[in-house]
Amino acid sequence: MSLVKEFNDNRSRLNEVVNASSDKVLKRILSLDSLAFREGALDLKSKELIGLTTSLVLRCDDCVYYHLGRCQEVGLSKEQIIEAMGISNLIGGTIVIPHLRKAIEFLNELFGEE
Repeated sequence: MSLVKEFNDNRSRLNEVVNASSDKVLKRILSLDSLAFREGALDLKSKELIGLTTSLVLRCDDCVYYHLGRCQEVGLSKEQIIEAMGISNLIGGTIVIPHLRKAIEFLNELFGEE
């Protein structure tokens, strides 16, 4: 199974598990996340690049993969995404390199360059 398909399938399955919870705090956190990434004073491309770059610095691979997919969906080019990830790596330091490697592998698959 491809990295992208495996990630998306697993994320969807786990979101269903969380959504089945009756906990109001969890539901509100997910709602707030959705609201934050809507078009506003910042366009969707900017918001997704912010999500991607901060996720990379925080070294959250699941978040990085999600935002890579969203970056592609909103029309960012591979070159724009890689440039933003370069800045993340500069800010985050060498500890980000292992996550950058995984991100590039995922990005290549997204763009059909496996």
